[in-house]
Amino acid sequence: MEHSVILRGYRYSVYNRIARVVLHEKGVAYETDEIDPFAPDVSEDYLKRHPFGRVPVLSHGEFDVFETSAISRYVNAAFGGPELMPAKAKTLARVTQVVSIVDSYGYRPMVRQVFAHRVFRPAAGEWADEAEIRAGIDASHVVLSALNSIAKEGGILDGQSFTLADCHLAPMIAYFVQAREGANALKAYSKLADWWAAVSQRESLHATEPGLPSN
Repeated sequence: MEHSVILRGYRYSVYNRIARVVLHEKGVAYETDEIDPFAPDVSEDYLKRHPFGRVPVLSHGEFDVFETSAISRYVNAAFGGPELMPAKAKTLARVTQVVSIVDSYGYRPMVRQVFAHRVFRPAAGEWADEAEIRAGIDASHVVLSALNSIAKEGGILDGQSFTLADCHLAPMIAYFVQAREGANALKAYSKLADWWAAVSQRESLHATEPGLPSN
């Protein structure tokens, strides 16, 4: 008997989209349960699944897992479809490194500062802080440079192979380049820009496009 797969998350969350990209790449059929982590009345049922009240949570039958990197590794291991984690030690290390770079150093400047203030907040009718955008772009250059160096090695982020590194990075870049400052910054990193030109055409990115809020 097959167990149902439910992704519980917020449609505009970049981490929710990462999980969706992984599910699409693996060919996993799933349902969605919209959870707004910013709402004042997040249900007790959800908080039992995620005690920190963040998103997303993947439910596979009776099994719940939160933290996007754990979700992506679980989906890759639990289901058939293309293998998204390489076997070679050095390439495996680079995939894990990219995921960590994205989480630790990329998310805040690229998404919370640049995308949120240049694109998302104005779309929602909210005030945008130009200083936050400038600070985000400044911090993003270090991130883009590190990722460009990894892309230059040719093992991953090459626009041909597709791993969990691509799954985690692509939704971040997709948000980042919606801001004109982000798109201009990416152009300075040719290998990463080439990677994005190829990866942005993947069906999984198009299928998981969340759109923007309307005010």
